[in-house]
Amino acid sequence: MKVETAVLASGSDGNSTYIRAGKFSVLIDAGLSGKELERRMNSLGIDPTSIDALLITHEHNDHIKGVGVLSRRYNIPIFANQGTWSGAEKKLGKIKKENRRVFKGDFMIGDLGFIPYQVSHDAEDPVGYICRAADKKIVLATDTGVLAAETAAKLKGADLFILESNHDLEMLMTGSYPYFLKNRIKSDDGHLSNDAAAKLLPELLGDNFPTVILAHLSKENNNPRVAYITVNNVLREAGFEVDRDLRMGCADQDKTTPLFRVDKKCRPVKKKSAGDF
Repeated sequence: MKVETAVLASGSDGNSTYIRAGKFSVLIDAGLSGKELERRMNSLGIDPTSIDALLITHEHNDHIKGVGVLSRRYNIPIFANQGTWSGAEKKLGKIKKENRRVFKGDFMIGDLGFIPYQVSHDAEDPVGYICRAADKKIVLATDTGVLAAETAAKLKGADLFILESNHDLEMLMTGSYPYFLKNRIKSDDGHLSNDAAAKLLPELLGDNFPTVILAHLSKENNNPRVAYITVNNVLREAGFEVDRDLRMGCADQDKTTPLFRVDKKCRPVKKKSAGDF
């Protein structure tokens, strides 16, 4: 079965991830305008009318800005837990009753199985998602200040990771953000730093040549080269080599990643610079 995914956008200005297995496809989060999400999907050859569901991780605007618009325009059901619905409902606008789906545990959308798991973020009831399609496993792990050991164990061995690498701590602390915001970002309810992602990743990797997408990079407190080098250095110390043991690059706020075939082991092409795919 054909399994593919792409990050349509990633960062504090908007987040969205596309996953397809067989005839079924979803967006996890839709944090850009409906028009911009349509443009990005079209750039990858994705027909917006083919989306079967919209899944929400949490109610912050950079994750739900386009959710209500897409649901109304294409009659797409929205899946979220009760806490997220409570925080998001007023922002989404009018949603058809039949498109308001509340999950309390694992659920299926066609050939796609979703396992929500708790993350540590300053929202009502935020989650990440493990997606299973046939024998493939995709992990979305962003917008969390920490990942508990028992959670990390559930994520281990995925074929594709979308892993937060939000900020360089030195850049954050010497940057222009107000002190309260710096503390919020680096707290347990904030975002994973480059160092935190680097420390976590070797524990998650298997021997299946996974793809790792470093995600939710801050425009002011990070950049793709810094994130990539920080994580790559720790991987090398742990005995992993990019292009031998895994494929790795960074998601972007302003453009999509390639459309990755998760059901095939895609060997990398030569990068233009650190962080590129």
